[in-house]
Amino acid sequence: MEKPIDVDIEALIVEDEIDICFLLTGILRKKNLQTTFVHSIHEAQHILITNTPYILFLDNNLPDGHGVDFIQHIKKNQPLTRVIMITADDTLSNKNKALKAGADFFIGKPFTRDTINKIIDTVMAPHTH
Repeated sequence: MEKPIDVDIEALIVEDEIDICFLLTGILRKKNLQTTFVHSIHEAQHILITNTPYILFLDNNLPDGHGVDFIQHIKKNQPLTRVIMITADDTLSNKNKALKAGADFFIGKPFTRDTINKIIDTVMAPHTH
């Protein structure tokens, strides 16, 4: 974990590839979002006990399970959190499964900064008024 749990996290990244964590963290911080990342579903569950992030970037293939199976847990316990599924396995079937489970957005890897910025702007629009 990058930050202590008592920090008010606005964006959580659940991703096992450290380079993607750093890339997303940099983009989110430029948007002035307090951001942290973890590398497993278990670590994410621990963070979500005390934090309700606006945005949660969720990889599908994690060491302890599939992110898509974790979406319903997130939406049940943090219904206002916007879930953005990110995966290298960018198929229509996976996209449909993620959206049906409750993901707000689905992004294939590799993604661009522009794609991430557009999604952040869309997600954060209600919080800026």
